[in-house]
Amino acid sequence: MSKGRLEAFSDGVIAIIITIMVLELRPPDGTTFDDLFVLWPKLLAYAMSFAYIAIYWNNHHHLLQAAHTVSSWVLWANMLLLFSLSLVPFATAWMGENSFAAAPVAFYNAVLLLPAFSFTLLVVTLMRAPGQSATLTETVEGDRKGLLSIALYVIALAVSFAVPAVAVAIDFIVSAMWIVPSQRIERRLNETR
Repeated sequence: MSKGRLEAFSDGVIAIIITIMVLELRPPDGTTFDDLFVLWPKLLAYAMSFAYIAIYWNNHHHLLQAAHTVSSWVLWANMLLLFSLSLVPFATAWMGENSFAAAPVAFYNAVLLLPAFSFTLLVVTLMRAPGQSATLTETVEGDRKGLLSIALYVIALAVSFAVPAVAVAIDFIVSAMWIVPSQRIERRLNETR
């Protein structure tokens, strides 16, 4: 399979994931802003998850731009990433419907941990793919941001049972870390063009 086909398939799945999340949003029953304000937990959960999925899409795009080849292991690692991202709408809905209660926030953080592991696995399998570009290996090798994200999600999962608001704050911190894709990849790609 070509790298382009992998990207196109991934883009389609991610678009469906975002569509499923937005379909979970229902307008309020009333006609006042107070009726709308009651939905703040659902809207916040949706906004968080939309940003989360968008960050993965953006970083996935940059990662594959630096790659030259894909292998069967890359395909499976990518499928694992897409599967774990597909769980986000369910976790988002449960957390939003229950106003960020402890168990739904813990489940949400467990779900966030899965794509973090999957993305790390995707990076490793891409680096090991036969005929891979030196650009990819040079730009992602030794990048500690992925491991730090996993550690922060584990901490968020642990504290979510006691203080869900702290867990959500940690989720925001991880998102902020990834909002801008790796500048090393962009610089290296610009050098090789």
